[in-house]
Amino acid sequence: MKINLKKSAIVLFTSCCLTSASLPLLAGPDITQIMTDQAPKAIGPYSQGVQAGSFVFISGQIAIDPATSKIAGESIETQTLQVLKNLEAILAAQGLTFENVVKTEVYLKDLKDFQAMNAIYGEKFSYVVKPARATVQVSKLPLDALVEISCVASIPFNKL
Repeated sequence: MKINLKKSAIVLFTSCCLTSASLPLLAGPDITQIMTDQAPKAIGPYSQGVQAGSFVFISGQIAIDPATSKIAGESIETQTLQVLKNLEAILAAQGLTFENVVKTEVYLKDLKDFQAMNAIYGEKFSYVVKPARATVQVSKLPLDALVEISCVASIPFNKL
């Protein structure tokens, strides 16, 4: 007798996953928009951040000062500080800090700015467990910014 393991696995998976106890998982996570006036308003069809289940996903932030709606400064240091303030404000809107961040993505207009950006970044992410990170050079950023950073944070179970 020949048994098709692929079909058997699909039937087993389907029968296990379609029980009434697992239906809420199939519906997907609740998604909540995060908005704060302490960070720049979204300048396109996206949210400052969203909460999905126990994670917060924050859109890439550039160095826009929310008080003036203009880029804060011309140096990588000044812009990195403003970007991190913007991220911090969105995290705070959910009762979180940089300590809750598990992943960041850093986009630099010029990788020559890496060391200066990294020094400021390292001050903010000075916790024992640092977030995972990717850093890439890009040809252009919105409003000709020098740096953009996005992040993902984990919400502790006692805050859910």
